[in-house]
Amino acid sequence: MKDRDQTFGRAISQARKALGMSQKELASRIFREDEEPISPQYLNDIEHDRRSPSSDRMVQQFAEVLNIKADWLYYLAGRFPADVRNERLSETQFTTAMMAFRGKPNRH
Repeated sequence: MKDRDQTFGRAISQARKALGMSQKELASRIFREDEEPISPQYLNDIEHDRRSPSSDRMVQQFAEVLNIKADWLYYLAGRFPADVRNERLSETQFTTAMMAFRGKPNRH
């Protein structure tokens, strides 16, 4: 599968399978904010792109457990990592950063 076709759920599913983990095993290693592990059904919904991770913490846990770069997972989840969000960029700074990301010159 091409990276362009990748989704958060597919990335999680592929990495889990490559590590020989069951959904039940992976779900037991990913914790919600209340310190309870997610359910295998919740993981199944994520893997089939019916649900998204509910927190940055969850994205980080998937990255660590599955050995996937967190920035890639944040991108696939349609989120900015907390360190980027916490920068409190001005509109101009954000626009400049996005144009650089896109590889286009900044034209106001």
